[in-house]
Amino acid sequence: MSLIPEIKPQQSIELLKELHILTRDGKINQDTRRKLKQVYHLYQFIEPLMADVLAQKGSLSLADHGAGKSYLGFILYDLFLKDKADATVYGVETRQDLVDKSVELATRLGFAGMQFLNLSVEQSITSDALPAQVDIITALHACNTATDDAIRFALAKDARYIVLVPCCQAEVASVLRQKKNETFGKTPLSELWRHPIHTREFGSQLTNVLRCLQLEARGYQVTVTELVGWEHSMKNELIIAKKVGGGKKSARERQEAILRELNLEALRERFAY
Repeated sequence: MSLIPEIKPQQSIELLKELHILTRDGKINQDTRRKLKQVYHLYQFIEPLMADVLAQKGSLSLADHGAGKSYLGFILYDLFLKDKADATVYGVETRQDLVDKSVELATRLGFAGMQFLNLSVEQSITSDALPAQVDIITALHACNTATDDAIRFALAKDARYIVLVPCCQAEVASVLRQKKNETFGKTPLSELWRHPIHTREFGSQLTNVLRCLQLEARGYQVTVTELVGWEHSMKNELIIAKKVGGGKKSARERQEAILRELNLEALRERFAY
C-alpha cells in the first residue's frame, strides 16, 4: 500500500484501522481525513509536554481519565512513546467492556507500556494500580462533572501537566436555574442567565472559569485556547495547566467572590476545595 501523505511514517496502520481513521482496506476518506487532522492538532499540544517530562525525569506516566475507547492514549503512545523504555499510559475507564477491548488491542499491537483500569474516580485516586504521582493527566470530552473529577484526580496525583477538553456541564446551570428568583433581586448580573438558553451557555462558560481559577489556586499556570478543526462540536475549548509552584491566593479569592455574587455557594465543594 502506498503511504497516505497525512499519515506519519512511524504510525501503526493497524491501529488507525481499529480507530476507524482508516478503512479496513487502508483507505482514507474526507470524514476520516478530518478526524486525523483533529487528532494531530490535539497531539501537537501534548507532545511538548511529554517531551518536557521525559527530559526532566527520564520517565513518564500519563493517565487518560474517562478514557472511553482510549483512542487518545493509543495515538500518544503510537506516535511518541512506544520506543520510550520507561513510559506508561494508563487508560482509566468505568466501562469494563471498553477496558477489555483496549487491553486486547494493546496486546495485539505489542504496546507493552499501556495499561487499562476499570476504576471510578474515588478508586483511581487510591488504587495501587496507579503510581502516587502521575506526570500528565488528560481528559477529552469528559461529560458533565467528569472533567471536574479528572481535575480532582490530577490534584491528588500532583500532576505536572493537566490537559482538558471539557464537554457539556449542567450542574452550574441547574443551580443558577433553581436559585433564579432569589438571585434576581440580589444582583443585576442575573440578567446574564435570565433566559434558558443563556442559562445553559453562561453556566458552561462559568464552569470553565471556575475550573481555571481552581487550578491557579492550586499552583498551576493555565492556558485556554481553541481546538481548531473541531467544527463538528460546540465544545472546542482546550485547557492546559502546568504546575509552577504555590497556589495563587488571589485566584481563590476571586473564585470565592464569584460563587458568593452569583449565589452558587452550594457548589463550593465542587470548585473551591
